Amino acid sequence: MDATDHRLVELLQENGRATQLQLAREVGLSQPAVAERIRKLEARGIIRGYCARVDAVALGKDVLAFIGVSIEHPRHFDAFTARVLALTDVLECHRVAGEDSFLLKVRTENTRTLDELLVKTLRIIPGVTRTQTTIVLASMKEETRIHTSPPRPSRRLR
Repeated sequence: MDATDHRLVELLQENGRATQLQLAREVGLSQPAVAERIRKLEARGIIRGYCARVDAVALGKDVLAFIGVSIEHPRHFDAFTARVLALTDVLECHRVAGEDSFLLKVRTENTRTLDELLVKTLRIIPGVTRTQTTIVLASMKEETRIHTSPPRPSRRLR
C-alpha cells in the first residue's frame, strides 16, 4: 500500500458512500484509477465491506454489555464459537488471554433480554463454566475507524 491507498482507506472509512469521482478529486487521480485501486484493496481483503452505522437505541437495543466467558477446555472453543456466531445480539466475539476465554460485546433490548441471553443461551453451551457481565452505563467513544498511516520513506544506512 502506498500513501494514496492509505488515503483512500481513510476517506472510505470517513464516508463509505463517497463516489469514486469524489475520491478521485481528493487524491488527485482519475476515477478509473481510483476504481482500480479500490478493487485491489477489496481483493486483498484490506477493505472487507461497506455498511451503515446505526443508532442501536433508536432501534430498541437499549442495553450494551460486555460478557467475559470462561470455557473449561479448548476442545469446546469451536462449538462455542459456532453457537455464538449465530446469535444476533452478539456484535463481537474475541478469544482472549487472561481469566476469560472469550469476550463478547452484546446489544439487547433490556435487562430481561440480557438475562435470557446469559441464562438460556450462553450458560448452557457445553464447556461454559462462568460468565461475567459488565453493563455499559454511558459510552464516551465508539468508533469503527482504523487509523492508517502511509509508509515512511526508508532511511538508507551509509
